[in-house]
Amino acid sequence: MTILAALIAFSCGTSAAFASIGADDATAAAEAPVVDLAPNARSAILMDADTGTVIFEKNKAEKLPPASITKIMTMLLIMEALDEGKIKLEDQVTTSEYAASMGGSQIFLEVGEQMSVNDMLKGIAMASGNDASVAMAEKLAGSEQAFVQMMNERAKELGMNNTNFVNVNGLPAENHYTTAEDIAIMSRELMKHQEITNYTSVYQDYLRKDSENPFWLVNTNKLVRFYSGADGLKTGYTSEAKFCLSATAMRDGFRLIAVVLGEPNTKTRNAEVSALFDYAFAQYTNHTLIKDGDFIGKIKVEKGQLEDIELKADHQYSVLLRKGEKTDDIRFELKYDENLKAPIAIGQPIGKIEVYKGDALLKEYAIESPVDVDEASWWTMLKRTASKLFLIK
Repeated sequence: MTILAALIAFSCGTSAAFASIGADDATAAAEAPVVDLAPNARSAILMDADTGTVIFEKNKAEKLPPASITKIMTMLLIMEALDEGKIKLEDQVTTSEYAASMGGSQIFLEVGEQMSVNDMLKGIAMASGNDASVAMAEKLAGSEQAFVQMMNERAKELGMNNTNFVNVNGLPAENHYTTAEDIAIMSRELMKHQEITNYTSVYQDYLRKDSENPFWLVNTNKLVRFYSGADGLKTGYTSEAKFCLSATAMRDGFRLIAVVLGEPNTKTRNAEVSALFDYAFAQYTNHTLIKDGDFIGKIKVEKGQLEDIELKADHQYSVLLRKGEKTDDIRFELKYDENLKAPIAIGQPIGKIEVYKGDALLKEYAIESPVDVDEASWWTMLKRTASKLFLIK
């Protein structure tokens, strides 16, 4: 099999916003600090959201109850449904008797009450509404259990190998567990949908604002008000799980995700997440390789309805470096199969980007097809061959 490599070198210091790579693939820049940055947490992880590089971890693979952090997956499936056109923000969601019966954190939906998807998202993201979570699950899948199946399937697709969901809101249930590492993975995936911060970053708002019974929302994540750059994502608490948080913050285009589980109280939880952020923002930065929308290259397709797949970055790609580290010898190579043949499905892996610092491989980013490519008909192939013959001089 022939591999065609197109080499392009970069030496710029621009900040990045997102790149897709596994959380275990650390660059040479990331070295875990000796100091325990989350001494009171049962489990914790600090990750560069752009590259997935783990900067700090503590018992990251320990299976623990996540409480309402579960709702990150709930919100992810809602955002994906919005992107796919299955629902719209203005669509009305009718509250079932079952959804209205949820205890714990809620927005006090009444049986038969209708609320827009937009307002349901507010209720989930800000007030951690268990009732809103179930109502949205029923809207999208017909029942909570059908939606839970979707959650677990999506978790497997994301490589969340130590996760099992039993419900959509994180209320205590047997065999409902995840890990700090898996939470960071789904948090990164949710942050692909930047619109989610329209909900998770707001400190206070109202539901039913123009009704006789307006409901005041106050974000359960106080960091969005008190920590510079914080704009999400989700808190959690049950007596079993203790105080949990998956938080994200961005400064100068450098986005971090910090997860802590099993903290003793909210004050300690917020202080330790802040310490994790402070450490990374002081020590690290991102180096941009490819900007969102940049042309990456073309890949030829044998016997395809399209002769070439044009690749443009749908997000920015970067590597994590320590501040002050030189970037003039960082480059990337686009590699793909020269004999790629149709049919090709959208999302099918068709190549990769390899990032080097000198001769050392730092990162690999999978490249997926942005389009479906059907096999060309015999008539198309005939015309294509004929046109090439006439061009021969």
